[in-house]
Amino acid sequence: MENTNKWLATVASIWIQCSSGASYTFGIYSSTLKSTQNYDQTTLDTVSVFKDIGANIGILSGLLFDAVTVNHRRSGLPLVYVAGAVQCFTGYFLMWLSVTGVINKPHVLLMCLFMFIAAHAQTFFNTANVVVSVRNFPDYSGTSVGIMKGFLGLSGAILIQIYQTLFNGKPTTFLLMLAVFPTLVSLALMLLVHVNPSNTSNDKPHLNRFSLIALIIAAYLMIMIILQNVFAFPLWAHIVTTIILLVLVLSPLQIAHTARTSELHREQGPPSLDMAPLIMTSEGQDEVEMNLLQAMGTINFWLLFLAMVCALGSGLATINNITQIGESLDYSTVEVNTMVSLWSIWNFLGRFGGGFVSDWFLHRYGGGRPLFICLTQLAMVVGYLIIGLSGNLYIGSVIVGVCYGSQWSLMPTITSEIFGVKHMGTIFNTIAAANPIGSYILSVQVIGNIYDQEAQARGGSCHGLHCFMLSYLIFAAVCGFGVIVSLVLFLRTRGFYASILQRRLKHLQGS
Repeated sequence: MENTNKWLATVASIWIQCSSGASYTFGIYSSTLKSTQNYDQTTLDTVSVFKDIGANIGILSGLLFDAVTVNHRRSGLPLVYVAGAVQCFTGYFLMWLSVTGVINKPHVLLMCLFMFIAAHAQTFFNTANVVVSVRNFPDYSGTSVGIMKGFLGLSGAILIQIYQTLFNGKPTTFLLMLAVFPTLVSLALMLLVHVNPSNTSNDKPHLNRFSLIALIIAAYLMIMIILQNVFAFPLWAHIVTTIILLVLVLSPLQIAHTARTSELHREQGPPSLDMAPLIMTSEGQDEVEMNLLQAMGTINFWLLFLAMVCALGSGLATINNITQIGESLDYSTVEVNTMVSLWSIWNFLGRFGGGFVSDWFLHRYGGGRPLFICLTQLAMVVGYLIIGLSGNLYIGSVIVGVCYGSQWSLMPTITSEIFGVKHMGTIFNTIAAANPIGSYILSVQVIGNIYDQEAQARGGSCHGLHCFMLSYLIFAAVCGFGVIVSLVLFLRTRGFYASILQRRLKHLQGS
């Protein structure tokens, strides 16, 4: 284990993240699931809800991570990946057996369980990778979480590119691929992932290179998605574009080698005065380390949770209903499919940008990260008003997609800073439950009910701006409330974040 380092651990985590976003690919096999199991749309939506619940309720993964890494033990960390791998294989393999008819058609509740187990695996991979990255890069936790969450956001598009090359037109086989591929990747790489913060003084340039690779992959995928929606790609084109994609995904290994070489040179030189992490308390003080129950006893926990209900709930409700919204506004199928595909790119830009920009702002001005939750929700208000009042899904979906994605890097990072790193996995996964809770309230109780009323008044279907106008005015009001909540959180924590800037200035003066 001593031969490995945090840079190789980062690359292993990135590769696991790239393979573990199977929950984002539901659209590929949902029609096959519907036809083979004789589901109506409502039943299929129910199965999809269990996918969202499984992918977002990660409390068990946080508890397992805390249990096996107590006192920073390394030996237990692979158990988290094994637990995820077992669930991933079991869930998708049982779904594949059901769709292919190898086993008798299961009851809907059993299929929901299969879907839940398969999606729940993602939380184990994600928890381990995110918490390890925060511990390895305490000075730049926003950037490191943004990288991890960003690659997870891109993973759906990466898996779909591989599917289109190997099994295009065979969604049943894709289910088997989802059972096997993420399982093998996580099991093969899990021993490389471990906590080893080492010297933190020269991390930023190398993290910036990881960030650049992520941006290049995102841009490449965006171009491919647009071209594939406009032109019919022959097999050779799929093969060439996928090989280029895989080369890009493998390229972080070179960055890790360069970073490790640089680190070894620095270790052989005179000791640096700037080695202490900034996101720590001053000398002689104890770090704030709360467990889940202690965190839930604070006002800050519930302020962060409420802010996430508003931002994550409305964002997930938007992507879950974007096809129906597009159809009611008379967008073509190609236009709607392009917007759905590009959502993963906007989501990535938010995940990456939220962490990167908030890190820069924190280190430069000492500004608290909750301010960025406030600003992004303010932008979401604008996005929802654009959708609700003008029906412009192009601009609206970009704004909402970027701002929705940013919450996924801001929230775990803020959690680690306010409540401590020791139980971070459990706490941020509990707060992440705001995603399906908010989505259920806003998707089913708001969008679903209002659309059904509009459709019923017009003979069963609804076309035009009025179908979703009221829903998105409500979404704008909800995020307006989220702005106020996150502003209160910012004001309550600004002293803590200002102290981080003071420690940085002391380090610079000392060096």
